[in-house]
Amino acid sequence: MQLDILYEDNDLIIVNKPAGVLVIPDRFNSDLPSLNKLLEAKLKQQIWVVHRLDRDTSGVICFAKSEASHKYLSALFQEHNIGKYYFGIVNGRVIPEEGRIEKPIAEHPAVKGKMTVAKKGKASITDYKVIKQWPLYSLVQFQIHTGRTHQIRVHIQSIGHSIICDELYGDGKPFLLSGIKKKFRLSDNDESERPLLSRLALHASRLEFKKEDGTEVAVEAPLPKDMSATIKQLDKWAGA
Repeated sequence: MQLDILYEDNDLIIVNKPAGVLVIPDRFNSDLPSLNKLLEAKLKQQIWVVHRLDRDTSGVICFAKSEASHKYLSALFQEHNIGKYYFGIVNGRVIPEEGRIEKPIAEHPAVKGKMTVAKKGKASITDYKVIKQWPLYSLVQFQIHTGRTHQIRVHIQSIGHSIICDELYGDGKPFLLSGIKKKFRLSDNDESERPLLSRLALHASRLEFKKEDGTEVAVEAPLPKDMSATIKQLDKWAGA
């Protein structure tokens, strides 16, 4: 796998994580490649995981190169002294187009691996802003001020929407061109339609923070091809 390194110095390395890749191995997918192991093989040194992204989420993720750097960066994340921005394509038109979702999040009482809004959950804050809208979909920028599991997915669901292709908090259906293009026809070479997008449409777009020596780090990852292609087709066929 080709690693897309966005920033690197003696203390840390930031990469653009592809969708579908685990950050660290888990017990269910121990035979699959993970980003931390791929990086260790490339750098030929130990690295430390500072934060995580869901397997199907793409974008900016940071790793530490030393225990001291790991301790400092982990404290930044725990104390929320870091800027974390995401783009997501969601079902429906989001109204109001800008706002803050401040709802506590806890583990779902009945579904393992799922989170939910709950009074006794941990405090969670997400700011959102609609960047572009179509009749049935919206491109939304999120800034999370806390780092709860599935935070964006849970919060956007709590106001009546879901990230497209989200199997856990939405309908999980792949995004098809036939769903937005009138008189859609398969080409003669295709037996079935290929989805424009078949994974969670969520991308970690930007990470910004100050290092211990005061150096400012601000790193961006462009939208991946599948999300860009989906937006392009929405612009072309979904109508304003």
